[in-house]
Amino acid sequence: MEGCPEETLAASKLDATRTRQWMHRVITLLEAALEQLHNQVHQAQGTLLEATSLLRQQAQPPPGEAPDASGRLLAWQARKVRDYIDSHITGPVLVADLCALVQRSEAHFSRSFKRTFGESPHSFVVRRRLELAAQYMLTTDAPLSDIALRCGFSDQAHLCKHFRQAAGQTPAAWRRVHRSHDEHWPRVYSAATGTAASVAAN
Repeated sequence: MEGCPEETLAASKLDATRTRQWMHRVITLLEAALEQLHNQVHQAQGTLLEATSLLRQQAQPPPGEAPDASGRLLAWQARKVRDYIDSHITGPVLVADLCALVQRSEAHFSRSFKRTFGESPHSFVVRRRLELAAQYMLTTDAPLSDIALRCGFSDQAHLCKHFRQAAGQTPAAWRRVHRSHDEHWPRVYSAATGTAASVAAN
């Protein structure tokens, strides 16, 4: 059960403060290393300068964007997370990696993600995998075993389990029914699973 809004906001601010603290500590250490290399010709100087610059950019949010009081991810964070998921959909997508993208703790990130997308990170990834599988089923002749692997499922049985839960029928049955309407597949798939998003529409 989630805490009250005041507790959630306090936890959010604490996470942000801790993140800024360790970032500034790392920046301080990098600057100290640069000072030690002052007036010395060393290839490490360029690397340290670049690392310091990147950390400074990460420590400061993009201009004009302040933390969202509602607890949702900022627009650039949501976009970054979604792009990462879509580009890694064929393999494992770990919550820890998503947290690292926006520098949030796992608990804080999971709450913010659900408030932003309306579902947990795991559910979102599974839905994106299913949408991609539906696209392959209607636009290719690939066997379900190949489609399952292309979409990040461990095997055909794994795909079938999640597809049946979402669409109410097996992938093979759904494919037979809708294959003749492949030009309308995003609409048909959304009607079958109750989702509005689709890979082809993005």
